[in-house]
Order: sequence, then structure tokens, then C-alpha cells
Amino acid sequence: MQRYTTQWLIPILLAVGAAGGLWYYWMQANRAPEPVTPPVVVTPQQPAEGLQPIHPLTIPEQDGARPELRSLPPLDESDEYFKLELSDLFGDAVADILAESGLIERVVATVDNLPRAHVAEKIRPVGRLNGQFTVGAELENDRFEMSAENYRRYDRLVELITAVDTDRLADMYRRFYPLMQSAYLQLGYPDGYFNDRVVEVIDHLLETPQPERPIVLLRPHVLYQYADPDFEDLSSGQKLLLRMGSEHAASIKQVLREMRSRITEQHQ
Repeated sequence: MQRYTTQWLIPILLAVGAAGGLWYYWMQANRAPEPVTPPVVVTPQQPAEGLQPIHPLTIPEQDGARPELRSLPPLDESDEYFKLELSDLFGDAVADILAESGLIERVVATVDNLPRAHVAEKIRPVGRLNGQFTVGAELENDRFEMSAENYRRYDRLVELITAVDTDRLADMYRRFYPLMQSAYLQLGYPDGYFNDRVVEVIDHLLETPQPERPIVLLRPHVLYQYADPDFEDLSSGQKLLLRMGSEHAASIKQVLREMRSRITEQHQ
């Protein structure tokens, strides 16, 4: 538990995940009406024939019908384009914490791994938080109370995330969804749809318990563990929400709920 990263940012960037069109999708109000082209509801690269997504996602046109949209680059050439779009949405500071290469692939792999016990550092798309994890006074029987000072490490990032326009975030996610779907298939899910996995991960994170009292830790070796076995058995994504503190976790969960509603049938 001493190694803490900003990986919690990813469910939000994606959910989480992560990315799709910008606010300039909307046409000028005084612009002459143009013929309406039905939206695309499929992705360029699809799972095995006959399998349908649980949560089909409408994505913007990539052809001449939407001249204001730039064509997506190939997945292996998408890093700079994706970083620019994230910077437009979250501000220039976000570029400083992003990985240099394979960004969409890392985002997809991280989201897929959040419900599991561990997210390997080599696939994380963002760097570490500043500062060290700290505990409070030692309790009896070699137990420690998690210090509230740790929660402040997340203040700026939570503020950044909760201030984002979730409509724009959902548009950005739809915009880049074809590349994310391709990256998801490459992970070894020939029968899967990434949006279904994103919704599943959001639901999983929303189930993270909210502690009613200060969290107690054990330190049997070098790393700390949760004294409560139910907390220790939580996934890596749920443990991240615990480490952020109840107030921050509640704020993040609200953004996740809003994103879920925008990438499912409720906003299609």
C-alpha cells in the first residue's frame, strides 16, 4: 500500500474511461439546416459474428457527413492526438502525468484490470502522486490508523475531475471509442465490447464500501495491509477509492454515475 499512483484518474477519463469527441461537434445555431445522416452504432472492428453488445454505443461519423471531425489516426499513431484532446478537456497539466507511448492501450488495459487484485505498473497510463503514504499513531497489536493526511494528496486531482463537463467527456469517449475497441480486442477479448467492460467496471467501483470509522492497517512485512479482511479482499480499483477518503470517493462516484448514464441507453 505504499505505492500509490494516479491510476484512479483512468476510470474517469474513460468511464472509467476515457475519451471521445469535443465540444465543437455542435453546429452553429444560425447555420442552414443540412441533411441528417443516421449515427453510426457499430465500431470498425467487431467481435465474433452474432454477438451483440449489452450497451451499444453511438459514435460520431468519421466521413464527409461530419466535416468538422478530424479522422482518427491508426491506433499505433494516436498518442499525440489523444494527449491533445485530453489536454483540451482537463487542461495542459494533465499532459505532464501521462505516459509517453501506448496511451490508449494503457488506458484500456488499466480499466480492464481495475476489478482485479493488481494493476501492473508497466500498463498504467499515468505516473505517481507526490508525497509518501503516511499512517497515524501506532495502535495496539501492531496496528496503525490510516492518516487523513493521505487524502489531501488527491485534492487537486479530484478537483480537476469533478470540474470536468461530463457531456464533453462522454463525447470524447465516443470519439475515440473505435481505437479503444481495437485495443480491447488486442488484449485477448475477441468476443467482447469495451463499452460493456467500462460499464461493468463502473458498477464495480460504485460498490466500493464507505468506511464508517478510520481505516486500520497492519504491516506484516514491508507493505501495509488492511486489518479488515473485507477491505483487504477488495479489488485494486476499490482500494484506490478507499485510500482517497470518503469525501473524495463520494465525489468520484458521482462522476462515475454521470458517465454511466451518458454511455448507456439513457443517453443514446
